[in-house]
Amino acid sequence: MAAPRTEAPLAGVRVVDMTTSYAGPTASMYLADLGATVIKVERPGRGDDARSWGPPFVDGVSAWFASANRNKLSFAVNLRTPEGLDALLRLLDDADVFLQNMNPAKLVRMGIDGESLRARNPRLVYCAMSGFGLDGPDSALAGYDLVAQARSGLMSVTGESGGAPQRVSTALSDIGTGMAAAIAINAALVRQARTGVGETIDVSLLDTDLALMAPRIAAYCAGEPEPAPSGGTDSVLSVYQPFETADRTLVLAIGNDVIWQRFCVAAELPELGADPALADNAGRRADRERVIALVAARLAERPATEWLRIFAEAQVPAALVQSLSEVVKDPQVVARTAVLPVPGARDLVSVHSPFRLGSQAAPRNERFPDLGADTRRILTRIGYTEYQIDALVASGAVGLAAEEVSR
Repeated sequence: MAAPRTEAPLAGVRVVDMTTSYAGPTASMYLADLGATVIKVERPGRGDDARSWGPPFVDGVSAWFASANRNKLSFAVNLRTPEGLDALLRLLDDADVFLQNMNPAKLVRMGIDGESLRARNPRLVYCAMSGFGLDGPDSALAGYDLVAQARSGLMSVTGESGGAPQRVSTALSDIGTGMAAAIAINAALVRQARTGVGETIDVSLLDTDLALMAPRIAAYCAGEPEPAPSGGTDSVLSVYQPFETADRTLVLAIGNDVIWQRFCVAAELPELGADPALADNAGRRADRERVIALVAARLAERPATEWLRIFAEAQVPAALVQSLSEVVKDPQVVARTAVLPVPGARDLVSVHSPFRLGSQAAPRNERFPDLGADTRRILTRIGYTEYQIDALVASGAVGLAAEEVSR
């Protein structure tokens, strides 16, 4: 029986997000999914860099931007003006969380570094997101997903065997860093609620990719040869890779010795299952070339759908290597409503956050905000009069949504 719907866990938490691109917006989107009020601080007239990332654009909207900015408000403010900076500081004085990904020296000059803000608001959870972290010799360098994947060693193990290193072809570092930030922020919010004390959180793309590389780094430091691209095989597990069937590619994940025995029965390879030298992974790894050749020859005899049925019945982990056209129609993906249509937008979607709460029957799924759509409402909440707001707009210190300006 489903649990009764209750208030979202972060309801009442106020998040001010001044990040751009993808990592920070992903973090704040996950906080918004959990019920937080997220105010997205953007430059008037231009907004988040990701608003211009494309093609594809749908009715002028970047698909990338739409995928990371649901459930938010947009506050367009020009921080190069004293009036705009003052508006941001007033907004932060009663905020619970602040996320930023700006150059540390610039933050200090503007008075919105962690130390300055937490002197004004001691309960503030301040999250700094960067390419390389807040300290160390390269802390001031700009960082993007590609740079982090290269520097962390992740690219060095990705690609075809014997081929050149390759980037994992998605915003892996950004999304992982967004998840890491959301985890740390939630932990800090627990303490904030208990003690009233804030926190300074330091997350970076490089640290995220190093965490993703943890098993490979650990194996190397323990004496394994330096890894290289291996075409989808695993450095530790012997039968853990793609195989060609009679009609298409599937992957087979033999994660332990029990699954190995199940596989040998299901694939009708009793001689492999009975071989004591192959009873554990160390033995299969020592004889990897022969084992893989025999497995590959057997799998090539039948179509993939037949093998998937056989392996599912035998409880052997396997899956098709699906194209995105298949992924979005995958029955499990559809049943879990993993792909969320953007309300009121043609052909735009976001992807469900990688968690589901029993108390929330349906995900929070509000359309991404138009640039400056909530500026007036936010300024009113923090104490500005209509006359003062009009003056800020006239001076260029803040921006309104295009349709509001045209009225």
